[in-house]
Amino acid sequence: MSLDELRALIDRHARPDMTTAIDGVLVSKVGHSAPPSPAMSGTVLALIAQGAKRIALGDRMYEYRAGQYLLASVDMPITGHFTEASPDLPALGFGLVLHPPTVAELLLQAAPGDLPSDSGTPSGMAVSDASDALVDAVIRLLRLLDRPRDVAVLAPLLKREILWRLMTGEQGAVVRQLGLADSGLSHVAQAVRWIRDHYAQPFRVEDVARLSGMSVSAFYRNFQAVTAMSPIRFQKQIRLQEARLLLATHPHDVTGVGRRVGYDSPSQFSREYRRQFGAPPSQDAARLRGSAPSLV
Repeated sequence: MSLDELRALIDRHARPDMTTAIDGVLVSKVGHSAPPSPAMSGTVLALIAQGAKRIALGDRMYEYRAGQYLLASVDMPITGHFTEASPDLPALGFGLVLHPPTVAELLLQAAPGDLPSDSGTPSGMAVSDASDALVDAVIRLLRLLDRPRDVAVLAPLLKREILWRLMTGEQGAVVRQLGLADSGLSHVAQAVRWIRDHYAQPFRVEDVARLSGMSVSAFYRNFQAVTAMSPIRFQKQIRLQEARLLLATHPHDVTGVGRRVGYDSPSQFSREYRRQFGAPPSQDAARLRGSAPSLV
């Protein structure tokens, strides 16, 4: 598998905000290693053409490098950083946002027997080697950036091909369940969205399980399988990441920020923040300024 053309395309089209002229397609170029930074994963395919990255999700660690890809099928709080990136050899990555309706459409179009049957609930994140067919489809998609006239017609077709390569690949179950309305992953994704929208509010796990259409025992089991966290720990991660972002613009209002993200006790907020980020809130605020964590 040759990544030379992929590297050249990414290097030529990379922008500071990672966006491209093709909707949902991201490219990134990072010229230095930085300390681990918090971010939300998004639902995304992230393929590395040069360099390496490490991502922590709960107690799980994922590392991927040139020629490998990471899949995130649920928007989850992660901590990540490039471990191999320099001005001479910058980290180069491609990203494609994954949309459940498109996955569902491909599932419906697949002939009987084209896809294996899935059992259980897969992790919401996985890493694999990229096949030659997948890399080739990504290259052909990025070539369209040099031919804008072709984007409207050909980009949707190539995105579908990339999805199909993923769905039929080693981590296909992660993508396939994204398109199944009644899969364990889709129920967990519903719970994740609710917790993200109401992260500052206390909640009972029983109530969120009911909203997700699962029994409490099934909800715990599936939530842990997908996110590597309990629902309460997931909420805490969201709270602390939101607090860190708020502190970048309100560095002198630690108590107010803690209250906004759901902490009644300033001491508890400071203690949990320090445990998460390695420094008290007031000292850590400067670390976030100027940083722009990216998954791809």
